This record gives sequence, C-alpha cells and structure tokens, in this order.
Amino acid sequence: MTSLLSRIRSAVTALALLAAAAVLPVAMAPSAHAATQLCDSFGSVSIAGGKYIVQNNNWGDSTQQCLSVSDTGFTISSESHNRPTNGAPASYPSVYAGCHYANCTSGSGLPLQVSAFGTPQTSVAYRTVNGGEWDAAYDIWFDSSANPAGQNNGAELMIWGNHRGAPQPAGQKIGTANLAGAGWDVWEGRLTNGGIGWNVVSYVRQQGTNSLQVNIKDFTEDSANRGYLNRNWYMTSVQFGFEPWIGGTGLGVDSFSFTANGGGGGGGGGGGTENTVVGQGSGRCLDVQAAGTADGTPVQLYDCNGSVAQKWRRTGNTLVNPNSGKCLDAAGQGTANGTRLQIWDCYGSGTQSNQVWSLR
Repeated sequence: MTSLLSRIRSAVTALALLAAAAVLPVAMAPSAHAATQLCDSFGSVSIAGGKYIVQNNNWGDSTQQCLSVSDTGFTISSESHNRPTNGAPASYPSVYAGCHYANCTSGSGLPLQVSAFGTPQTSVAYRTVNGGEWDAAYDIWFDSSANPAGQNNGAELMIWGNHRGAPQPAGQKIGTANLAGAGWDVWEGRLTNGGIGWNVVSYVRQQGTNSLQVNIKDFTEDSANRGYLNRNWYMTSVQFGFEPWIGGTGLGVDSFSFTANGGGGGGGGGGGTENTVVGQGSGRCLDVQAAGTADGTPVQLYDCNGSVAQKWRRTGNTLVNPNSGKCLDAAGQGTANGTRLQIWDCYGSGTQSNQVWSLR
C-alpha cells in the first residue's frame, strides 16, 4: 500500500512515496552507486535509491575510520581503533531506515507509533572478523514525539547478533528472554546526551550468528512489559551496524531490509490489516481531515501521528478508513489532474471506478 497512491488508475495527481546508535548528528553526502569510500567522521551516503542510508558515525574516536559503501551495504575498510573496553565504543558505522538527526530515508513508513505496530520486520546478513573487540547489533530508536530533530528521548533498543571480546552492553543484566527462535541475555541501563536521557535495552544473542530476521514487535513488547519502553512512543529509525572498541577492519553488512508493517515500508497487505500510506516526497501520511466521518471529508497529506485519521485497510480494490467505514474516493468521479480526494460511502469493491485503486 505504500506505493499504491503513485499508481492509481484515476488521473488524480499522484501522491509520491515516503520521503523520508549512535548519539551524534551526521552530514549528508552524495548517493552511492558503485563502491564509494566514506571517511568523513559523520558522513553519510544514500543507497538503494534512497531507501537506506549508510553512516560512518565515528563518534567516539579521534582516529580516522573509512567505509567502502556499495548499493547493498558497506565494509569497514580501514580504522585504528584501540579504545578501553570498559567504556564507550569508538564508533557505530551502520545502515538504517527512517530518520536520524533529521537525516531521513525515503519510503520507510517511519515514524511509527508502537501502539500502532502491525508486524514491522527487518533482516540483515553481515560479515564478522576473528580479531579485535566489537559487537554487531541493531540499534532501534524511540522518541516521545514523531519527528525529533536530534537526540531521541525515549529508548534505544539494541539487538546484539554477535560480539567478540570483553565489551558489554550499557547498564546491567536483568534477565533472559526467548525471542525470534533464540535465547537472549537482557540488559538495561540509562544514558544521557546534551541533557537528554533515554533508556537502553539490549538483547544479546546467547549463540552468535551472522544473519538476523527480526519481528521488531517481539522485542518492543518484551521491553514494554519490563517497563523500559512506552507504547505511546514512536519508532524513528531502525539501524544495523557495528560498535568496535579495538580493530574492526573487515566487518561489513552484505544486505539489509526493513518494512514498517510487514510490507513495503508502512503499507501492503489486505484483509483486516490496518496500515498508514505515506508520501515519499513529503514524508507525510494520507490523512482524513480532522478525523472526519462524513461523506466528502477531504483527504490530505499530514504529519504522521498514528491516529485513526491515518489508518487504511485494503478491501478488494478499495481503501477503507476504519474510523469512518468510508472509502477513499475521487470527488465527483473526476479523472482530471488535481481532482480532489475525499472519503465517501463505499459502493462495494470494484463497482465504482473512482473508488478502485490498483498496484502496477
């Protein structure tokens, strides 16, 4: 459904797809096509047509770190890290979907309120090395607001798929969990940056692996049940990378994917699944004005907020707003560019062309 509005059969002006751990801001860099060398400490490169961003994020070390970036991932090509393993890591080179310090990917379906989660999914395949001291981990950020400009103030959820040496997560071990078909040690702590504090919840896989396929809701529910994550918070970015303390050359991500609710970065699916539909160029959601329920209520783009005004369910070839029970409708059965979108009583799936929407 995320791509649905750019392919409507009506000649309505197309709504574009979604525009779209580290604790320091990043700087934008040109898009990557062939392998690109990225050595700027806070440089970043868009990959996969803007769907993801690779960030160098050498925030904890004064020595240079360089990445070799491809259109599917990156490799740490050089570094000189030698940080004390009882302190913070040297860096967090990573690939991500969403927004990090206002540096945003396109088509991610984020931000997404935890209470509105369907089945957000992510997977990664990565390479590790037999030297140095490091972890390979997801870093998933949450905030009390949908679009924070800088440091997140809610929670940092880390999922350690593998690690080597003495480093441990922030805080202390508080228990264990069985999630995603594996056993995990659970750690909890709290960090601050620039006067902003947030919870850090880390899941350390008891048996290391070089690939992960994660239903994010499994981990957020466990964290929320432990009292470390609020379901009213918004997930703002999903990142995967490495925290090296010593060494790290050769660590790399071969592939990375993320979908906000089980399909297409915030859309997809049919049946009874409720999703948001997000414009790529604007990063805003398809919204029923003022959550109205009357025939003719305008449909617009608006900041994503997880409200009932922004929920849509695909029923056959129609899009239904569950709050009103009404269908997305081209006003007056119009077919011209600029025809207004609205909600209207559903005529029945496939019976009225101005309420029929299709993927192409």
